Amino acid sequence: MPDPRRTPLHALHLELGAKMVSFAGYELPVQYPMGVMQEHQHTRAHAGLFDVSHMGQVVIRGDGYADAARALEALIPADILGLTENRQRYGLLTSDEGGILDDLMLANRGDHLFLVVNAARKADDLAHLRARMDGVEITEIPDRALLALQGPAAEKVLAPLAPEVAGMRFMDVASLRIDGVDCWVSRSGYTGEDGFELSVPADQSEELARKLLAHEEVAPIGLGARDSLRLEAGLCLHGHDIDEDTTPVEADLGWSIQKLRRQGGAREGGFPGAETILSQLAEGPPRKRVGLRPEGRAPMREGVTLFADAEAETPTGRITSGGFGPTVGGPVAMGYLPVELATPGTTVHGELRGKRLPLTVTALPFTPANFKR
Repeated sequence: MPDPRRTPLHALHLELGAKMVSFAGYELPVQYPMGVMQEHQHTRAHAGLFDVSHMGQVVIRGDGYADAARALEALIPADILGLTENRQRYGLLTSDEGGILDDLMLANRGDHLFLVVNAARKADDLAHLRARMDGVEITEIPDRALLALQGPAAEKVLAPLAPEVAGMRFMDVASLRIDGVDCWVSRSGYTGEDGFELSVPADQSEELARKLLAHEEVAPIGLGARDSLRLEAGLCLHGHDIDEDTTPVEADLGWSIQKLRRQGGAREGGFPGAETILSQLAEGPPRKRVGLRPEGRAPMREGVTLFADAEAETPTGRITSGGFGPTVGGPVAMGYLPVELATPGTTVHGELRGKRLPLTVTALPFTPANFKR
């Protein structure tokens, strides 16, 4: 294995006492001295600063925005042409079989598209886009860091440095000077809280991170709390809750496919896997991603096998993400079950250390979202 890569904030993480781990080819902080539980709760109550510089930042240019959008619509089942300037949308790169190659954010920046893709899929996504898109220029942006400032105090922290952020709503994007640094800003994140993601020139990222951390409401947050926050928010992690073997409909991400790309829509289909995905949207999938609350205090983690009841011999599904939910105050999980078992309130059983223990199917998210609409 090659040595993990480092983000521009690597030295700062060490200075802050972070415990570093290898993740998606990068050396990243899993937690700081505050600890995962407190970091999670701090983000829900105040504001947390996350280094997400391992994510891929990509610019797509064509002959104007519409040209780039039309080309990307051939790979993503979403209304990209109709996306308003300076707005962003969640999208899925689908496979020819209808699976999910990656989930990503895409923004209309006036004359080009800006994408943020998952770190582990960065090289694959770029190769896929270049192989399947003609007449557009696809550029990875390697010299910018990505910071996420998340939590109810995020606006209060950022507004003194860039007053314009107060006027942004969830999924707005803008180019702003923050404390003299040219940033690409979106009001979004992956915690279920209000917040901002800031694309920052790499050589100015540590300075800006220090400025944000100097605010009394801001603490540095590692991957451990990032995972528990997104799990409580019912958000998928690619390679775990979604992958090439799950369709957008099974993953309960059908909302990301706007009406005009569905059966009978003005731009119906025309994306990889359309036949499978559109028929599942119309007729329903065989299985579905659900929220699960294990009884008791013991978390049930990824890979736990699910059964319809305590005596059933044949497994009916498996957990894809699981852990302790600090805000919920107990264990939470997500996984896949046949549609007939996917109704909230249904009891199923998970096999943990040779014992069958009950879980209750629960509506997602576990913790209500606090976005600024």
